[in-house]
Amino acid sequence: MHITEKDSRPGLAQIEEQISSLISRMTLEEKVSLCHGNTLFKTAGVERLGIPPLVTTDGPHGIRQEFKEHKFEVTGQTDDFVSYFCSLIALAATWNDERAYDFGSGMGQEARARGKDVVLGPGINIMRSPLCGRNFEYLSEDPYLISRIAVAYIKGVQQQDAAACVKHFAANNQETNRLSVSVEMDERTLREIYLPGFKACVEEGGVFSVMGAYNKLRGQYCCHNEYLLKTILKEEWGFDGAVISDWSGTHDTMEAANNGLDIEMGTERPFNEFYLADALVEAVKNGLVEESVVDDKVRRALRLRFKAGMFDENRCKGSYNTAKHQRASLDIAREAITLLKNEKGILPLNENSIGSIAVIGDNAVKKHASGGMSSEVKALYEISPLEGLKKKLGGKVKINYARGYSENEAEADILMEEAVKAAAMSDVAVVFAGLNHDFDTEASDRTDMSLPYRQPELIQRIYDTNPNTIVVMISGLPVEMEPWLKNVPALLQAWYCGMEGGNAMAEVLFGDVNPSGKLPVTFPARLEDCSAHSIGEFPGSDAVEYKEGIFVGYRHFDTNKIEPLFCFGHGLSYTDFEYSGLKITPPSVERGQSAQVSFCVTNTGERDGGETAQVYIRDTESSLVRPEKELKGFKKVFLKPGEAKELSFVLDEASMSFYNDKIGGWTAEPGAFEVLVGSSSRDIRLKGGFELKK
Repeated sequence: MHITEKDSRPGLAQIEEQISSLISRMTLEEKVSLCHGNTLFKTAGVERLGIPPLVTTDGPHGIRQEFKEHKFEVTGQTDDFVSYFCSLIALAATWNDERAYDFGSGMGQEARARGKDVVLGPGINIMRSPLCGRNFEYLSEDPYLISRIAVAYIKGVQQQDAAACVKHFAANNQETNRLSVSVEMDERTLREIYLPGFKACVEEGGVFSVMGAYNKLRGQYCCHNEYLLKTILKEEWGFDGAVISDWSGTHDTMEAANNGLDIEMGTERPFNEFYLADALVEAVKNGLVEESVVDDKVRRALRLRFKAGMFDENRCKGSYNTAKHQRASLDIAREAITLLKNEKGILPLNENSIGSIAVIGDNAVKKHASGGMSSEVKALYEISPLEGLKKKLGGKVKINYARGYSENEAEADILMEEAVKAAAMSDVAVVFAGLNHDFDTEASDRTDMSLPYRQPELIQRIYDTNPNTIVVMISGLPVEMEPWLKNVPALLQAWYCGMEGGNAMAEVLFGDVNPSGKLPVTFPARLEDCSAHSIGEFPGSDAVEYKEGIFVGYRHFDTNKIEPLFCFGHGLSYTDFEYSGLKITPPSVERGQSAQVSFCVTNTGERDGGETAQVYIRDTESSLVRPEKELKGFKKVFLKPGEAKELSFVLDEASMSFYNDKIGGWTAEPGAFEVLVGSSSRDIRLKGGFELKK
């Protein structure tokens, strides 16, 4: 649908009038039917009033296959294969909001073509621990990076007449005991780290729906947490959409009714027995819940439908499995792959100077689309790294494949010896190592950061046999890389890069694509270096206390001078970039004004390349302890050799502020601020500063 067609839709005032008219003609039972699921993924409509059902779908990385209406059994259809985009952590590794918009747009189009109204994503929970099983579904450890990527994703989805549903609100940072654990944290930590992404999705992204989390916050379930849903989301932020529960995340009719939940979804009981079903009707009839409370829920459910064009005969019809979506998947994967190490210029490989290549590892052939529980995708196809290399090389370079490792320990010795032989007879060895969705998955966390299936031993033996060994890590989580990392000359982080990941990987290895990914999360050398683990506060039991406060990820590592394996924002290139000409104006900033930051980035190498320039600030005179640095801006630019581009940023007063528990709000204290410009959080190229006046 063209923008002009959407502009012809009723205005907000007219929509509210239509909603009021519909509500006035509905019975109590009809109203309540809009407040709970009547199949696994759908709520009722009201046919006599022309109100359509609301159909939701899982889909962080691709629209999920069809299930039977009343239980999680696939229908076995042949028309529900879809495009498989990369995992969200890979999307964040692009550091490119344009790619995030393309991702969301593709998801929205495919949702509409499959008859879906609500895409249950993006997931934007903070990566507090590298062990969280769903980190691959999330974006980052940093709330600013999360905000920028998530807002673009949401706009992409909703431009296609599908609603995004940002999740999981809030503090769902582990899978262990996720259905019951109570998260305890101070207000500053909540406001500075765990809420900003959601706030941006509401205020900047205009998200149509929000999903509550399974866990509790301060003793009350998030799906009917009065402070989260009413005080913050609806009153402070002015959210006018619908709050949807996570599936079976509702536990009490009165709390759900009165504390801000609008639509209850679930799986474990007959749908009429949901807390917002028959029990809500009875609560209203018995005077325990005001009917006006139900009316507000219905208004929000209807408003979502209007915003998603569900009453418009010209609503976007969408499309799926298109060449455009496949190209978008490829482009995102190309930008997501992150070069972490490249000694002696071993990469990129030159197909004209090598005669053979050993391709080693189960992850060279394994397909990842169908795992991870709710993030699973029934992909139209998925190009593995081995398939991508075969297509790229076309027989010009001999490929010696060996599986190297498997889940079956009985095969381990045989597979390892076969891999060593393949490495010995090849000019170069590429080991595709990492995890799979037995580890990166919903409903469980890892117990440590180790590489499974004897992979460290395998990598070391391959390197000992062939020093020209490159490791490609396929995972959604950081893993232990010592002692082998110091030996291998090159390391790429390939995440889970979707249906075109294998093609993108081959292009990066052989230099058709210059890698430009940057880490959206710190890779620790040791688990105990992470703040939550250093104080023994993961995963907790009945409760988990975030004693580390705001010091999550690089905020912890940089402030406490802990050396990570790879720092936040790190990512190498096959070319070089120079930063110069930092200007900050004015040098003294009045209250309510902004500081203007500009500088130049030049490609001083010999290849086209992309660079993400990152802007951090440090408050040098705060009355409260603040992090060593905090990300406040970034831009990705693509430059030809010798090309330069000036980048500009605005640092407003909000960028300088912190949350002060004593005053119950945000404050920017006068004094000196340092501006740090770099290629990563630790590769700072330019420094300057300004003063905020009293």
